[in-house]
Amino acid sequence: LMFEMPQEMGLIAIAARQTEGKGRGRNAWLSPAGCALSTLLVSIPLRSNLGQRIPFVQHLASLAVVEAVRSIPGYQDINLRVKWPNDIYYSDLMKLGGVLVNSTLLGETFYILIGCGFNVTNSNPTICINDLITEYNKEYGAELKPLRADCLIARTVTVLEKLISTFQDEGPDGVLPLYYKYWAHSAQQIRLGGEEGPKVWIVGLDDSGFLQVHQEDGKVVTVHPDGNSFDMLRNLIVPKQL
Repeated sequence: LMFEMPQEMGLIAIAARQTEGKGRGRNAWLSPAGCALSTLLVSIPLRSNLGQRIPFVQHLASLAVVEAVRSIPGYQDINLRVKWPNDIYYSDLMKLGGVLVNSTLLGETFYILIGCGFNVTNSNPTICINDLITEYNKEYGAELKPLRADCLIARTVTVLEKLISTFQDEGPDGVLPLYYKYWAHSAQQIRLGGEEGPKVWIVGLDDSGFLQVHQEDGKVVTVHPDGNSFDMLRNLIVPKQL
């Protein structure tokens, strides 16, 4: 079906529940009722700005979720953020969503399936967007209304379409200011490989979408997401367990 769809047409699958949700590697993704769950088909020309920097797709998708909420008038201060490489977080404290991207190159076109799940009305297993809205209302005496999963899926797809268009026109510089506005790692100090590993400081994303870190010796090196995971609670970038 993916290869038979005309490129000018969109295709999205939406689920109210998942029984076998998958994350990166062998990770499972829990999908109770109340999650916004979707898989979106996107085709990207190989010889385009984004086609030459495919790792950025997961960053754009995560950013689209955050922007979909924080671009709603009145909701701009809901503390929803992006975490490298593909998660949606409450501040830098708790995960409430993630993105999984699978790509297939056929001829001159990338066919990309963007799987996305984020908690909207379900407080378990972690926290949800409406919990953040409730807490914000209590703290600031606001009256923001709770959000619905279907509306946020629609807004996310619309925002993602705009982000992809901007990236194709302007390259990384067109989207990175917004990405850095929302990401959870500015000047964060971490260790590579384990608690006794070398100390580094996060710089940002390189031109290909990989994470750059600044070492104590002054060198800037790149960390690839396919071989590493980010343990936010311990400030570690560690090799994934296979």
